[in-house]
Amino acid sequence: MAAGRDGGPVLVVGAGPVGMTAALTLRAAGLPVLVLEAGARDRVRPGSRALFVHRRSLRLLERARPGLGTRIAAYGTTWRTRRTLYRGREVFAQTFPRASGDGATDLPAFTSLRQVDTERFLHEACTEAGVEFRFDAEVHEVRTDGDGVTVTDRAGESWTAGHVIAADGARSGVRKALGIPLEGTRSDGYHVVVDVADPPGGDLPVERVFHYEHPGTGGRTVLRVPFTGGFQIDLQCRADDPPESFGTEKALRRWLPRLVGEDCAHRVLWVSRYHFLRKVAASFADPSGRVLLAGEAAHLFPPFGARGMNSGIADAVAAAEAVSTACSEPSRGPATVAGYASARRSAALYNSEAAGAALDHLRPRPWKRATQRAAAALSPVVPRCGEWLEHAPYGPRGGPARGY
Repeated sequence: MAAGRDGGPVLVVGAGPVGMTAALTLRAAGLPVLVLEAGARDRVRPGSRALFVHRRSLRLLERARPGLGTRIAAYGTTWRTRRTLYRGREVFAQTFPRASGDGATDLPAFTSLRQVDTERFLHEACTEAGVEFRFDAEVHEVRTDGDGVTVTDRAGESWTAGHVIAADGARSGVRKALGIPLEGTRSDGYHVVVDVADPPGGDLPVERVFHYEHPGTGGRTVLRVPFTGGFQIDLQCRADDPPESFGTEKALRRWLPRLVGEDCAHRVLWVSRYHFLRKVAASFADPSGRVLLAGEAAHLFPPFGARGMNSGIADAVAAAEAVSTACSEPSRGPATVAGYASARRSAALYNSEAAGAALDHLRPRPWKRATQRAAAALSPVVPRCGEWLEHAPYGPRGGPARGY
């Protein structure tokens, strides 16, 4: 497919959840779309990665492709019980009623599944919608002018279009080619993430558990989250913990059984490490208004609070709608793209601040750690103390576009 400036496809760079959501939204508006993906067609992306798809994201996906949000929700896991413990003692527990929907769309508050499964549903929907893909196309150069954009991959092949939506992830070649910096911070300490498959025929409780200062890990904090087919363990390590002490297969055999049982070693699916990254692009669009950044090409957040992919899906829909308006009413294009860039950057800055609040709680200063211990001690008689310990690790909600 030739990507022309007038009447040709909109280019989307990146075939992850954000890029495919943008492509589906553009197709819903009747625009042809070509997705450029750096990876191979048969690439395998390991690990659960982004687990949660929130109701607002499910609604956006349902709007882009009717039935998509419902299919993802039905496949994923919606746990009803959440518990918080402090040094082995429960300080908060809540079980929600079985009603899965909100009465209007029958979509749950969230669903939990591996990102590879979310991408599978999205790719199937894109194929049905007529989205075209070009794999092994790593964008290396981007040139804009008053009429459009030309992107060139490392093999020297070029495509032109009126607009480009860049959803090519944290190492975005488009963002780098445009010279737009990411601004923010990176934490000193790190987390180890482990995916564990459910045991055959096992009947594990489907509940989310946050455990402050877990006694089985030398006082390190642990989060356990179920997803369809297994569960994820997130271990908060200290800044001076050598990676080989917790983040290797040998280390896992030592500490993981203390959390999930002796038979877990052969069920480990994936292990990785991450730092708390809080970074936001200096601009969500290039000066010409022809290239829009979305998802991790525009911002990086830690997994706590499930802000990354969900905010990226909101970016994708807003970017596609801005491009659709610019294509149908060119005179409104510059203002519409500028509005997108301003609104979504505002939401990203809010998410960055919220992630900072979560990090302050997860890695507290001495006075705040004393406050947490006092709250844990008081929780049996003052329930609000337990509620605070439950909610604080994920950061506040609200803000621009509800923070997403």
